[in-house]
Amino acid sequence: MADSPLGGSLAELLKKAQDLSQQLRAQQEELAGVRIPVSVGGGMVQMAFNGKGEALSLYLDRAVVDPNDIALLQDLVLSAVNEGVKQAQQRQQEAMAKMAGGLKLPGLTG
Repeated sequence: MADSPLGGSLAELLKKAQDLSQQLRAQQEELAGVRIPVSVGGGMVQMAFNGKGEALSLYLDRAVVDPNDIALLQDLVLSAVNEGVKQAQQRQQEAMAKMAGGLKLPGLTG
């Protein structure tokens, strides 16, 4: 029996799935190497994140480390973390949209 259209289509589908998997791995590696700087409170709190949303560094200006105003420090750190995660998610969505060739894929693109 020669290759049936179904068999050929299945083989093509499997090949495309493997290619997509390789592209996704490459994209994740690329995102891990991206550095996203975040600064809040006029530079009093600075953080850096990678494109996967992982925190890489944290800088606190001495002026913001006031034992009498811990709430300010907490708010600034939370603000920096939220902004870094937001920017990383945007990078991830942009990367997925680029891979999808502009297609809107539920759960992968915005």
